[in-house]
Amino acid sequence: MILEGRTLAAQIRQTLPQRAEAVRRKLGRAIKLCAIGSTDDYGAHLYLKKETEAAQKTGIETEIFEVNRQTPAADFLALVEKLSADDSVDAILIPRPLPAHLAATNFADKIAPQKDIDGMSNVNMGNLFLCKTWAEVLALPCFVSSTAMAVIRLLLFHGVKLEGIEAAVIGRSITVGRPLAHLLTCQNATVKICHTHTDLPRALTDADLICSAAGKTGLLRAEWLKTGSYVADISTNWDEKTNRLCGDASPEELEAHGVSYSPVPGGVGPVTLAVLLENIILSGERKL
Repeated sequence: MILEGRTLAAQIRQTLPQRAEAVRRKLGRAIKLCAIGSTDDYGAHLYLKKETEAAQKTGIETEIFEVNRQTPAADFLALVEKLSADDSVDAILIPRPLPAHLAATNFADKIAPQKDIDGMSNVNMGNLFLCKTWAEVLALPCFVSSTAMAVIRLLLFHGVKLEGIEAAVIGRSITVGRPLAHLLTCQNATVKICHTHTDLPRALTDADLICSAAGKTGLLRAEWLKTGSYVADISTNWDEKTNRLCGDASPEELEAHGVSYSPVPGGVGPVTLAVLLENIILSGERKL
C-alpha cells in the first residue's frame, strides 16, 4: 500500500478559503501570518515561500522577515517579541534550520502560544505532553507540530491501526520526533524513539510502524523491517545520483519487501502544509 497524502491534503484544504473569508468578515481584516526564515538555507527558504504562497491563495495575508548568519540574536528576539505583541498578527511561523546562534536562543518561548502555529513554545509543547489520550489532544486550545499531526492524520486516513502496535520513531527533534512519539502514545501505540546512537537493525525488527525523520538518504533499509509493516517517511532529501527528492528509504526496496510506505514527495509533505494552513485559520477563528 502506498500512503499517498495528496487526497487527504485536498480534503483538509477544501473548506479553508471559506473559513478564512468568514474570519475576514467578522474581524474586518484578513488573517495575518508572519514568518521569519533564514536565507542561509536555500531549500528551506524556498519551501517557506511556497508555504506563504499557499497561504495567500487560501485568503491569508502573509509577510516574510529574512534572517541570516549576520543577524544579531538580540534583533532576532526583538522581532519575535514585536510580532507576538502585535494584535494584527494572528500566526507566527519560524521554520528550521536557523543560523546556529539564532537557533541557540530561546526564541520559541518568545512566540505567543496562541500564535505559535507549529507548537514549538514551552507552553504548547508542555500542554501536548500533559495529554494522555487522543481526546485530550483534540481538545487542546493550542497548537501541535503540524508535521507530527500530519503523520497521524495520514495514517488514520489510510486505515492504519495504531492502537496496540509497536512503533519506532527515528529522530528526536522537538519539531517532529518527540511530539510525534507522544501523539502515537496518545493513540495507544507502544513507542520506541531511535537516534544516532541506536542500533537500527536491532531496534526496528519487531516494529509494526516506522516513522523516519532522520533526513538521510538511504538510511532506512527494507531488510531491517518485517513484511506487512508501515513506513511513514517524513524526510525530504535531495538525491544527487538521481537529481530528485527522496526520503530516508527506497520505495523500490520497501515494495519488494512487502512494506507499505508514504512516498516522497506526495506523502506526509502535502498533509503537513494542509495542517499548517488549517492551524493558521484556527489562529484567526479563536479571536472571534
